Amino acid sequence: MAAMAKKEGKDVKLYNFAWTGKDKGGKLVRGELRAGGETMVTATLRRQGIQVSSVKKVSQRGGKKVTDADITIFTRQLAVMMKAGVPLLQAFDIVGKGHANPSVGKLLIDIKTEVETGSSLSAAFRKYPQHFDALFCNLVGAGEQAGILDSLLERLATYKEKIQAIKKKIKSALFYPISIIVVALVITAVIMIFVIPTFKDLFKGFGADLPAPTQIVMNMSDFFVAYWHLIFGGLFLAVWSISNAYKRSVAMQNMVDRLMLRLPIFGEVIRKASIARWCRTLSTMFAAGVPLVEALDSVAGAAGNYVYYEATKRIQAEVSTGTGLTVSMQNTNVFPSMVLQMTAIGEESGALDSMLSKVADFFEAEVDEAVEALSSLMEPLIMVVLGGLIGGLVVAMYLPIFKMGSAV
Repeated sequence: MAAMAKKEGKDVKLYNFAWTGKDKGGKLVRGELRAGGETMVTATLRRQGIQVSSVKKVSQRGGKKVTDADITIFTRQLAVMMKAGVPLLQAFDIVGKGHANPSVGKLLIDIKTEVETGSSLSAAFRKYPQHFDALFCNLVGAGEQAGILDSLLERLATYKEKIQAIKKKIKSALFYPISIIVVALVITAVIMIFVIPTFKDLFKGFGADLPAPTQIVMNMSDFFVAYWHLIFGGLFLAVWSISNAYKRSVAMQNMVDRLMLRLPIFGEVIRKASIARWCRTLSTMFAAGVPLVEALDSVAGAAGNYVYYEATKRIQAEVSTGTGLTVSMQNTNVFPSMVLQMTAIGEESGALDSMLSKVADFFEAEVDEAVEALSSLMEPLIMVVLGGLIGGLVVAMYLPIFKMGSAV
């Protein structure tokens, strides 16, 4: 019977309802509840001692996708409200209704409903793994058990803000050169398809052999005009295939992530960012009182690079058999000596979380400096490349005209 009831409950479609009523003290209260119908809303509120005045179904507005930045902002807002003494369910109401993205509001109402029906906060978060990873749920669970949820939420919010900041720095370092390369390809394609054929018609009555650079550019233009749809279609298909394969294939992730670490200039920035995230995550988990072996599970997925994911799994296996953390890290050969020395000091002094936090701060500062240096270096380099490409095409097309002028 219980199994059948559970199955029927899963088949019930849930909607959001806005309600108003009076509490036991006669005070006017209002809120939102997710349920299968108005009757269920009324029954739930009556059990809570609320005399219902009205229940109205809330129309589902379209909303953007819930991003990691949205979850970071929500975590900070929830931490601030709980520190200020706002009750948990009321905090969810305030944050959900005040958010600009309706999708976030809906997500928070759903979580609030789970808590109202008896679930712990960490259990409610675990039902939405696409938004709340194991690290998030483990820290919230640890805070609930220890009775320090407000402190753990504040620590979690700080952690997510730092991780978001380092992600943005890596994206900014990669975005600029990639965007310039895309613009250069588009400009080159436009010149090849629309501009150079005009010169070709002009040179038909030239009456002499064209210079070699001009002839090469003309042949390239003919190829672009004839097969532009195949070129752009092939590029799009290649990017889509690689992206799709990366998401689905572990072997592809391993290969791409290893390649990223070996890139000149950029590889070192990505390596430092991965180490900073690794140390920051382990420091946060360890400070929250999560056992080391369990904490390494969350750390593996948070490093953002499959090389460090594999290394963390090896560390976890060795630590679980009694090997020290520093020795296990050294055996992977992916951590610099400075990280190993700081970890060893942390283990010996019993301040591992503090030492790892200092290492994370150091490498985050290194990433900041590297990104600034890259920005300064890339601007003149890209200008030279673009100038050489566009200037080379222009000179190649004007060579016959210069040759004609010298002949006259």
